[in-house]
Amino acid sequence: MDIEETLLMIPGPVKVAPRVLRAMSRPMISHRSGDFGAIYEDCRNLLKDFFETNNDMVVMTGSGTVGMDAAVAGLIGREDKIVTISNGKFGERFTEIGERYGKAVPVKSEWGTPIDLDKVEAALEDGAKAVAMVHNETSVGLINPANEIGKLAHKHDAVFIVDGISSIGGNEFHTDAWDVDIAITGSQKALAVPPGLAVVSVSPLAEERFQDKSASYYADLKAHLKSARKSPAQTPYTPAVPLFYALQEALHMAKEEGFEARKTRTAKLAESVRAAAKALDIELFPQVNEYSQYSNTVTAMKMPAGITDDKLRGGMKKQGVVVSGGQEKLKGKIFRIGTMGVCSASDIIRTIQTLELVLAKEGKLSSRGAGVEAAGKVLGL
Repeated sequence: MDIEETLLMIPGPVKVAPRVLRAMSRPMISHRSGDFGAIYEDCRNLLKDFFETNNDMVVMTGSGTVGMDAAVAGLIGREDKIVTISNGKFGERFTEIGERYGKAVPVKSEWGTPIDLDKVEAALEDGAKAVAMVHNETSVGLINPANEIGKLAHKHDAVFIVDGISSIGGNEFHTDAWDVDIAITGSQKALAVPPGLAVVSVSPLAEERFQDKSASYYADLKAHLKSARKSPAQTPYTPAVPLFYALQEALHMAKEEGFEARKTRTAKLAESVRAAAKALDIELFPQVNEYSQYSNTVTAMKMPAGITDDKLRGGMKKQGVVVSGGQEKLKGKIFRIGTMGVCSASDIIRTIQTLELVLAKEGKLSSRGAGVEAAGKVLGL
């Protein structure tokens, strides 16, 4: 099938609106000009509302991981401890970054299982300078308790770093109310911009605790903040200017919809996917408890018995719908459907119809149309 007819239903990169793609085709400008500064300043102001914060904002050219790297590199020296919480692939990435710059103190749970808050507090009692976690663990479709961990972090005088890359703008996320000192997202998630930008909010406490010199030259948050505060606003190094065009347009689209309205819509889309899974006897992968919940930006489901990843995802791809599989230890065991950004109700229905078609072809569907009906009911169709 032609790539332009393919429906991208993965948890990032997500579908990008034509309006945003057109913005990227505008003529190139100098990144040291007043025109660029005005775009950057507009983005920074809108991003504060998007993040629900009064903290300062920077936009860095690079994937979301450069924001994670910048946060740790700016705070953690060789002898500093950082508690890193993981119950999936991206939590483990924080541990790897922490070990690169200082001394990581990992608090691990099985992938897709809730975090043990008592273990987090015990780890913090050993004098950690910071604690880092993933709010929405994309690899397993699970939301982790940022609010509760933020309270523990500040109880023990630790800077609180949160990877909100697949969460901010899609799931409930309250940067200031949860006392998040450094929050990170990526352009290719709920912002619905092509990949290549990391957005980072920095609290006064985090800035106060920065090392004199970041361990990273490029991903130096002090340098990025200093440049962003200039008039006109700048980046310390050459940015991906067309992506800033796209970011500005996407933020205005989200504002027109309403930032809260977008999260409400995203929640409804995810609820419809979960309803379809239940109707098709497909088990959700993550475990939830009073402190964790199913993600609204990505739904992770166990692979139905008797069908392979190649048959399910490969079969859907042949029909023009692309969904994600499991990563590392979960490869072939789960599949994931993204529901963030400009994903629509019609995208969900097409995805579930295609899933049913593949299951029927493989003899794994008992009731044709049950999933579509369940999803449509949630969506009011």
